Amino acid sequence: MNSTQRVRAILSFVQAADAGSFAGAGRALDISSAAVSKNIAGLEKALGVRLMNRTTRTLNLTEEGEAFLRQARIALEALDLAAEAAIAHRAAPAGRVRISTSVGFGREQLVPALPGLLEKYPGLAVEVDFDDRIIDLVHDRYDLALRGGRIADSSLVSRTICHMNMVLIASPAYLSRYDVPRKPDDLARHRLLTRRFLGGRVLPWNFRAEDGSVTTLNTDASVMTLSSPEALAQAALAGAGIAEVGVHHAWKHLVDGRLKVLLLDAHHPGSFEMTLQYPHRALVAPRVRVTVDYLLQAFAKLEELHVPLSALKQHEA
Repeated sequence: MNSTQRVRAILSFVQAADAGSFAGAGRALDISSAAVSKNIAGLEKALGVRLMNRTTRTLNLTEEGEAFLRQARIALEALDLAAEAAIAHRAAPAGRVRISTSVGFGREQLVPALPGLLEKYPGLAVEVDFDDRIIDLVHDRYDLALRGGRIADSSLVSRTICHMNMVLIASPAYLSRYDVPRKPDDLARHRLLTRRFLGGRVLPWNFRAEDGSVTTLNTDASVMTLSSPEALAQAALAGAGIAEVGVHHAWKHLVDGRLKVLLLDAHHPGSFEMTLQYPHRALVAPRVRVTVDYLLQAFAKLEELHVPLSALKQHEA
């Protein structure tokens, strides 16, 4: 199988995997389903492994097929990006950039930065999905994602936007009614607002002990559990209780005095990051590269993303 036949066969395989049928792949490639089947059979023969199990109704990838599909997508993207890079030498960055982000960060930090990006690069178009679940950038065909948490995905390039320090917050009205906790044990007498991730795990509240160890508070008796950190901040503003959120969710309300920080010296701020991620690629498309660079510069200027813990002292109850 020569290189031209190999590329044609790989295209047939990827399209069949995506469409779930030879007929669907044929329509996408403007060839017959028989040609698709022949191309894939030739590819399997050249590789010496079966990539798909076929029935009259379905196509199912084998384990080898799943592994080959991941690499095939990377190879085809590299060909596309090589063409884009060549064009970029004579043209400004252009094309659509698909971004995945959480609802809160997308609304508060990303969206305000987009008009400036599009003004600087008028050839770009941006498509943003607001979704708090973790997505597969390559499979779901996103160009980049903005994610918060403990990031450990070696298949992606991760650029740190900021460290996400966690803080305990409550409104002055709540504190005047229930008193200010002076030590972690005092929280047992308070109304706690906790966060549950979409996977079901409740975010623990951690504290530094006198011996330097980290202890975890039992928050099973919380009066409210929400999946959105933005909603937790709003509930705390409304006087519902004490919540733990990232500083950037609370900063403007701390500045205007509508929220107060609690137990700053004892509370452990966590080791979370907000990152901008994109797939490892031999070449990064110009439209993606300029978007990454612009957004990182824009986020670096946002005060709420870079508040040092020392600055929170003046906002402590």
